[in-house]
Amino acid sequence: MAEWVTVCTAGELSPGTSKVVDVDGALIAVFNIEGEFFAIEDVCTHDGGELASGTLIGDQIICPRHGAKFCVRTGEALSAPAYEPTARFPVRVQGGNVQVMDDRWD
Repeated sequence: MAEWVTVCTAGELSPGTSKVVDVDGALIAVFNIEGEFFAIEDVCTHDGGELASGTLIGDQIICPRHGAKFCVRTGEALSAPAYEPTARFPVRVQGGNVQVMDDRWD
């Protein structure tokens, strides 16, 4: 059963920024979008490259390798060359800490 993992305090992740964390071997990108926290797998489904170092515009991350766009709220692929979504993870703020869970295998 998956467990919540604390990745940072809410104050450490300013709006419009992200942080990549390793949760049980999965690289998860946590984003602060206007004070709300979202988490997706830090993997472009086009070629397996990382996403979080790309440009964040609103709630979209642009892959730094080939320009595919993903919604950080849902993981949905929004433009070619990516067509498949990247995994999305539950996020919560508990006691001022941002926590994520990799629940894909539950």
